Formats: sequence, structure tokens, C-alpha cells
Amino acid sequence: SSQNLSEEFAEAARQLKKEAPRIQFGKIDVTHQHDLRKEFNIQAFPTVKFFVNGSREDPIDCKGVRKASTFITWVKRRTGPSTVFINSTDQAEAIIKAGDLAVIGFFRELHNESVEVFSETARDVPEMPFGMTASEDVCANYGIQRNSLVVFKKGKPVHNEVLEEGGQNKLGLTRLIKTFTLDLVTEYNIETSVKIFDVPVENHILLFTPTNSETFNEIYENYQFAAAEFRGKILFVLVDTNEARNGRIFEYFRIRDIDVPAVRILNLTSDAKYKMPADDVTLENLKEFCQSYLNGKAKQHLSSEEIPQDWDKMPVKVLVGKNFNSIIF
Repeated sequence: SSQNLSEEFAEAARQLKKEAPRIQFGKIDVTHQHDLRKEFNIQAFPTVKFFVNGSREDPIDCKGVRKASTFITWVKRRTGPSTVFINSTDQAEAIIKAGDLAVIGFFRELHNESVEVFSETARDVPEMPFGMTASEDVCANYGIQRNSLVVFKKGKPVHNEVLEEGGQNKLGLTRLIKTFTLDLVTEYNIETSVKIFDVPVENHILLFTPTNSETFNEIYENYQFAAAEFRGKILFVLVDTNEARNGRIFEYFRIRDIDVPAVRILNLTSDAKYKMPADDVTLENLKEFCQSYLNGKAKQHLSSEEIPQDWDKMPVKVLVGKNFNSIIF
């Protein structure tokens, strides 16, 4: 909530006052400041912006940060180095084992485009510790031979992304890394819905199924395998159709009991929905559906009743979604 965020923001201000007194925190109620709201194009509340070197041109948006500790990390990474420089395996291990997740960049040398992209990504993901190294010993210890970004979860490497010159962009890496704050497949409920929409991946795939059905384990395993393959590109969500509190999401996708198990893709930006053409939730069908969607080949799914057989009998024609366009236009 706005109130909660305001308190965390104030707590970050208190802590940083001692550590970095040159960073000033301010709060504005834009309901009475229409000019400022217009100048900085404030559309959602609360919005946090960071102004650098006294300039009001192009402030940096601070998005998705909700805790005081994360605010502090975010600000520090904007005003100083964004990653810890690692010289030894012991130092690397200390970072990897300090929390649930850690991201380490392994590089041949520390002056290239990949390092720049890695450092910029670290600025945008303050909820995780980032380190980088160019030490041959450290790279050898983890069996790394090329410039790579490695995500460690609970002390173990769970993803290795080779960093090619010019091959990665900050947004792509940010999306990929932020998905590790969620499970491979996230079950939709009141608590996780906020987290799901915080991760900057605009493509969401949803599996609607009762979790107590006989076929659930097999379907879910296929779904997890597909999730691993499309990590960072499509966010995989599970919706338990036995859970009464999920009723609104079924309505939104027009899912009925007889339709399940059902798989849909939702593009958050355009609000377009896509239905998996195949009925069986196999790994092959899921992969084909996801790939055709990413290639722009999937057909948008417009929820509609079937066309009534006698729609054309009377002077007033009966229109449903499926024949609306062809008859009207």
C-alpha cells in the first residue's frame, strides 16, 4: 500500500542520513501540485524518482522497490559502484552463501561492453547481491571459461548466461534475473499476485487446472520443463481451479469447468489473450505454443459463444464474437 511504502521510504531516509548525508529525501503530495504532476508525468501512485546533480531533466524512475533496505541498496548503486569486486574464491563464496540468491559476473577482463551491461543490470535489481570477478582462480574454481553471468540460489548455480559482446541488453538480463525471485512456476494467489506483476516480464502463461486431479502431477511436470526453457521470456503461472478465491481470474479469461485443464497466454501490455490450440498439456504442445507466440505467429483468442445455427433466419441477425467482424465489417 501507499502508506506502507511511505514508511519504508522514510526509514531509508533515516538510515542514509548518517551514511550518505548528501542524498536528500523529499515527499510531495501531487494532488495539490498539478504543475509538478504534469512536468514529471506522474500517472501512478506512489512514484519515486531520483534526481542527479541538481538537474530536474530526466530523473531516474525507481520502480518495484518496496523495502527500506532495497531503497538503500538502489540509491547506493546509483551513486557508487553497483557490484562488489571479487578477488578470491573465499570472497565469492561469502557473497553466494550470504542469502537466498546471488548474481556473479565472471569476466576475462573488466573493460568491455558486457561488464557495462552487467553493472547497469545490477543497478536495476537491488533486491539481489551482485559481484564481479576477473580472477582466473575464481573463474577456474567455478568451471567458467567464457564471460558469463551466473545466478546462484541457496549456494548452488542455477543458471549460466554466456555474455557475448553486443549480444545482451540490460532489460533482457534484468527480466531474466528478476524471474529467479519467483519459483519456476508461481501459483497464483492473493499474496503472489503482487510479486508476479512486479517482475518486468510482459508475457504470462497461465495453466488452469484443479491441483487435486489424477493427471495433475504429469501436467505440472511438463509445465515446469517448459518454464525452465522460456525463463526470462514468459512467466509461468499456475491457477488452481478448485480455489474459489480465483473466481475473478476465471471470469477474466472466460474459463469454464469443462474447459480445464486450459492454457492461456496473456500479453500485459496489449491485454491480448491467446489460447493453446492443442488440448493436451504435453511438453511438446507447450513449447510449440510458446514459440509460436514469441515469433508473433499465435492467433489472438477472442472469447465468443459458438455462432447459432439460425443466426441468419430473422431480419435482426444474431451476432457473437466469432461472426461479428465478418458480418459488420
